[in-house]
Amino acid sequence: MNFTHAITKDAVSQMPREVFPGRIVVVENKTTLDKALSYLNTLTEIGFDTETRPSFSKRTRYKMSLMQLASNDICFLIRLNRFKKIPALLEAFLKNKEVKKIGLSLRDDFHGLHSLTNISPGNFIDLQAYVTQFGIEDMSLQKIYAILFGKKISKRERLSNWETDVLTESQQRYAALDAWACLRIYQFLECSR
Repeated sequence: MNFTHAITKDAVSQMPREVFPGRIVVVENKTTLDKALSYLNTLTEIGFDTETRPSFSKRTRYKMSLMQLASNDICFLIRLNRFKKIPALLEAFLKNKEVKKIGLSLRDDFHGLHSLTNISPGNFIDLQAYVTQFGIEDMSLQKIYAILFGKKISKRERLSNWETDVLTESQQRYAALDAWACLRIYQFLECSR
């Protein structure tokens, strides 16, 4: 099945806004992380995204602050900046080939991960390569989502401080939506084959 191959920014701006419909769990300690990974390891596919504190100077670079892992009904926001290093169980999950991890522009995420750990992630699907099979030419998450579902994803929080002491409700909703949207796009396209 082929879909509209591209969409304009104006068309996207006219669409109703999408909201993540599930529960959001902020993970800041090993106990909560262990519970989250225990659940995620039972799934066959999840949405994946990361956030890094933006730098407005060429000399300043920050490490990845947040990793979002989403099922259809729950999104775990793992505050990587709360851990001294990536926990072994999280590394094992990222290598786990039994669970598909669907994201967008994964090269950037992998680059950020490699600054924290030296692992080879397993069974990741990059939507930018995947959607071309369906005639979709736009490569941004916002435009792919708009083409398929007729709703817009707000990017207002993208450049916010992901290392802040407490993530705002707006940051949490934005982060969860990005990971869940990747999963939803993949599942929708797989069902349309």
